Amino acid sequence: MPNTTGFALTVSFSFLLGASAFWPDLAHAQADGTAAASKPSLSETPITGLTFPYVTHHQGEFNGKRISYTATVGVVGVNDAEGNPAASIVSTSYVADVPAGSPESSSNRPVMFVFNGGPISPSVYLHMGAFGPRRVAFDDDLTADPGSAQLVDNPYSILDVCDLVYFDPAGTGFSRTLPGKPLRDYFSVQADAQQTAAFIVRWLEANDRLGSPVYIFGESYGTNRAAETAGQLSKLEPPLLLDGVVLFGQAINIIEYSQRPSNIMSYVVSLPTLAAIGWHHGKASPQGADLETFVAQAWNYAQDEYLDALFQGNTIPADQLLAVAERLEQFTGVSADVFVEKRLRLSKEAYRRELFKAEGKIIGMSDGRYVALLQDTGENGGGQPDPAGGLPRVLVDTFRSYLTNELGVPSAEQYVTASPVKGLGDWTWGGNSPFSWYQYGDAVGLLLRANPDARVLVSAGYHDTMTTYGASVYLVNQETWPREQVTLKGYPGGHMAYSTATSAEAMANDLRALIAVPAE
Repeated sequence: MPNTTGFALTVSFSFLLGASAFWPDLAHAQADGTAAASKPSLSETPITGLTFPYVTHHQGEFNGKRISYTATVGVVGVNDAEGNPAASIVSTSYVADVPAGSPESSSNRPVMFVFNGGPISPSVYLHMGAFGPRRVAFDDDLTADPGSAQLVDNPYSILDVCDLVYFDPAGTGFSRTLPGKPLRDYFSVQADAQQTAAFIVRWLEANDRLGSPVYIFGESYGTNRAAETAGQLSKLEPPLLLDGVVLFGQAINIIEYSQRPSNIMSYVVSLPTLAAIGWHHGKASPQGADLETFVAQAWNYAQDEYLDALFQGNTIPADQLLAVAERLEQFTGVSADVFVEKRLRLSKEAYRRELFKAEGKIIGMSDGRYVALLQDTGENGGGQPDPAGGLPRVLVDTFRSYLTNELGVPSAEQYVTASPVKGLGDWTWGGNSPFSWYQYGDAVGLLLRANPDARVLVSAGYHDTMTTYGASVYLVNQETWPREQVTLKGYPGGHMAYSTATSAEAMANDLRALIAVPAE
């Protein structure tokens, strides 16, 4: 049986973000407006008046199959790295009711642990937006009021092939550290993953699921958590070797694509996203190419002629500079004159303002398909709301009602949606030198070598300017992971591509393939 107190793993890697970088998942808290409104102390205030677990029974049709399932909002205690009781983690699990006599046993049915990022964020967004049994259905018309979206039965849920556990780290949701345990003790890459790993083991033990195939799904910073957690679980005695890891909106190589002016690779990996956005708005010149084809063309150009031009820097001949700028105009919809002026270095943030500059509008940060009037012309956006910010607000509001109306929790008042981490300086990344970085990919590689049947799914939304599709391609190309164990996918949409029904369906089918098909 795994050692639930032995999570003190020595990982000597380090990581440091560039000074101009932002952490993408903090955008959720900014967008849903809860960060400023929540009381800073709420995340450490013990839960009162609620007695977990809350258990309800439901039915739904998923992938054409009628499934009865049990929903549990339950609590498990986890220890810290020294083996001391440290936190009460409240998660929401959905477990299919396996009929007596069925060839499939509930004890060996696959289970997937799902979490958003932050650093430190509740799993509200994936819970309500992606593949939980109930889903907020946003209108395909992106100009529609997100508030008009309805909570519906989710045909894209993957409950037909595995059980789901939505994990809220301590300090979010109903999860809290124990009295005397400072929440800040978990404000680091290693400690955050240690909490996650401890929770996974304790949940499996408490629910008699140690024989189940185990998968983890992380979004945004959750991909960093997923990678480090996979490595820590692999180092347990005995190890808990995951069967699969999903990195959606991955950020584990963000140091390679953060947009410092001299980091030419950041412009290379961002071009497919700019092309996807330009294609969506009819600003680019795809010459009949569909979205996926145009994105692929942009990637091919980016890693060839564009990279060569950027590498030449100020030595590039004027005629080549103009030719590349004109080609970039065709991909992005922004004038070649702008690219010439900026020496071919148009950041994603600058692109958000340039594409509709003549109309006085700005495109979304988390989803570039959305457009709004420009309220702020400051270099870093200032108080400009994200035009796509209505999506997370609706998911949060809907989830609070869902907790009380369908999951049986008497009150959602103490459910924390804002991240208690207020900025990058609050987090310990593993290094304090300008030469430091954190080798998240090595932790995934450790799992893949230890379990040749384990698989990794790396995916991103084409229209996400924060964790770009090109960065995911770059990650897969650069890591030494066995290629036959890795799948790369892109979806129409942004940081929450699952807000688009066709992308939610495609994501669900890719997850089913991950679970059903072992690596060859």
